[in-house]
Amino acid sequence: MLLRFLTTSPYVRKVMVTAIETGLEGSIEKVPTSPQADEEHLAEDNPLSKVPTLILDDGTVLFDSLVICEYLDSLHDGHKVFPPAGQARWSALRRHSLADGAMDALVLRRYEGMRPEELQSGEWVEHQKRKIVRALDALEVEAENDGFPDPEGPLSIGEIAVGCALGYIDLRFEHDDWRANRPALASWYEDLSERTSMKETKPE
Repeated sequence: MLLRFLTTSPYVRKVMVTAIETGLEGSIEKVPTSPQADEEHLAEDNPLSKVPTLILDDGTVLFDSLVICEYLDSLHDGHKVFPPAGQARWSALRRHSLADGAMDALVLRRYEGMRPEELQSGEWVEHQKRKIVRALDALEVEAENDGFPDPEGPLSIGEIAVGCALGYIDLRFEHDDWRANRPALASWYEDLSERTSMKETKPE
């Protein structure tokens, strides 16, 4: 399998954490790809010109990150990061959606900050910030109420996504100090960050 990736993308990190957790990282050839600089070439595989994009050995192309992660999860017989049925599945997918939505808002906020200052919208940035704050506050409540599993035990796609979202805040918006009023979430993330899958995918 060939993965078009960007090391700083939280969506790519989600895929690579899943690959490591499922023991499939050795089956993936990683090809550095910039959605902007390599737009036309990437668009040959993915009309949206986004990473991650996974190209299977038979030429089939998969995107986006959630689809790729579930595909990888189908290739092994170990613990499934996508619970097969019942409340555990809906909890994992709901938590994933919350974290993925926060990632979307974080990326939009970053892109807005990269535009010429005279074209930036402070109102738009604040709108994205509010989404992020609400998502983090909701995750803090879950952490306080022991809604998260042991970060040293088996993970679902929900916890993987949360970890990648928090890592992206540290990478791009360290000054936000998201830990200040969220001690339970911060403690959980500190333990999660010690996992091999998180260490090996930490962006610089």
